[in-house]
Amino acid sequence: VQLQASGGGSVQPGGSLILSCAVSGGTFSSGSMGWFRQAPGKEREFVAVVRWADRKIRYTDSVKGRFTISRDNVKNTLTLQMNFLRPEDTAVYYCAAATASFVFSALPTARLYNYWGQGTLVTVSS
Repeated sequence: VQLQASGGGSVQPGGSLILSCAVSGGTFSSGSMGWFRQAPGKEREFVAVVRWADRKIRYTDSVKGRFTISRDNVKNTLTLQMNFLRPEDTAVYYCAAATASFVFSALPTARLYNYWGQGTLVTVSS
């Protein structure tokens, strides 16, 4: 199974972008999928996750109310709608899948994810 992230680019503060993560070579019918990001000089951090079993969603505090994660079962994709972007959102964004089941509170932990996309760069600057 491979994950292919796309949709990154350059945008001014306050702008919007939609990131997509296409799943090929299989489907994820269990576990969770999410987005992480890594800014220059910083560690990779959790952004958002959706758990398949109950469609429960979690966001990191800094993106709540601005970002929306969703899944499209027909297209087999994961999407991250990003609105009101800020310079501090600048990072390489990675989609990831965790095929095992974990307690919801643990899902922001990157090491639980066993499939990763290649990353797509988002730059927010005036």
